Amino acid sequence: MTQAMSQSAAPANADVIASAIGEISHIATLPEVTLKIINLVEDPNSTAQDLNKVITNDPALGARILKVVNSAFYGLPGQIASINRAIVLLGLNAVKNIAIAASLAKLFRGGQIAPHFDAHDLWNHSIAVATATKMIGKAADLGLADEAFLAGLIHDIGIMVEIQANRIKFVEVILKKKENPTMSLRAIETEILGADHQEFGAGLCKAWKFPNSFIYVTGHHHNPMQLEPDQRKLACAVHLADVLVAKLGIGYTDTVESTEFNEEVLADLNLTVEQVETIGEALPDAMGEAETLLAA
Repeated sequence: MTQAMSQSAAPANADVIASAIGEISHIATLPEVTLKIINLVEDPNSTAQDLNKVITNDPALGARILKVVNSAFYGLPGQIASINRAIVLLGLNAVKNIAIAASLAKLFRGGQIAPHFDAHDLWNHSIAVATATKMIGKAADLGLADEAFLAGLIHDIGIMVEIQANRIKFVEVILKKKENPTMSLRAIETEILGADHQEFGAGLCKAWKFPNSFIYVTGHHHNPMQLEPDQRKLACAVHLADVLVAKLGIGYTDTVESTEFNEEVLADLNLTVEQVETIGEALPDAMGEAETLLAA
């Protein structure tokens, strides 16, 4: 365990995080079919046919997977009409991520929660970061486009934990942020809630038994260089995407602490500022493709 990871689970915050996760059983439990899919994908003995059997029992999810596999998001040729064929083409991991993304979309509904904060704005920001992370991951040759997309989508999930666990205190956080624009949101969250959205997000990912890569992303997207070199690539990509989206002013951006690209992060991914800015120019059109993955 890295020093950064041990600090994020420090005893002073552990009880606060555990209590918050416990308060939100309705958010901290994914749909049964999604949990089954996650368990299947984690089982090395599982096959595409095993996954097909689970999805066949959920026609809505099956329809979504066919919609996605035939969309520009994956860019596969021809029309795929079979769930089993879709699973073979996409891979078990991609299908798992589609199922998770479908579940997450419901969590961000809630509208105006506080002055200067609307859950839809956070969702729009998350979609933009997800899309940008996928594009940055491709530019950096990280592979796993669907995993990069989902990592960007969930990076601020800790804010939803805060809202569900203690909405009154969350409103205090938002108001104080507006009164103190130079103070980081994370510092305000820690002062009022006892932990910040990175820590709450990592805690929720652990409760959901998500892969460690997602725990690293939610827990360190503001400070990815604190992670070990073999843990930080995806978190670095999300960090750059988060800053890029903030620079473009898409959705709720008060979470972002600087709109300057971190030179260390760029170097770690072997990218230049110009490459990331080029991705920003293409982002609005690419977000249209992403909507296919997340549409109801």
